[in-house]
Amino acid sequence: MLLARVIGTVWATRKDESLEGMKFQIVRTVDLEYKPLNTTLVAVDSVGAGPGEIVLLAQGSSARLTWLTKDKPVDAVIMAIVDRLDVEIPESEWEADLVTSGAAK
Repeated sequence: MLLARVIGTVWATRKDESLEGMKFQIVRTVDLEYKPLNTTLVAVDSVGAGPGEIVLLAQGSSARLTWLTKDKPVDAVIMAIVDRLDVEIPESEWEADLVTSGAAK
């Protein structure tokens, strides 16, 4: 799953008939502080997200598991609107934690 912000909408009046009725949103991935990252993609919106909202995305075969996208030609889906994040460890401590836990190699 990825965090992203909805930044726009794709309008496609002609599309595969299995995609009729679906809304396509343009999303840009964000980090844990909601700062934009370099990935922008188009995702089917299964939850009614709006511009500026932070959302959770699923990609690949997982994107075809929602009620709306089941067995459809979809590679990304918005499956949740994020209310908030509770991050316990500050980013400045991430690398130090990996070294002390033995996870860094």
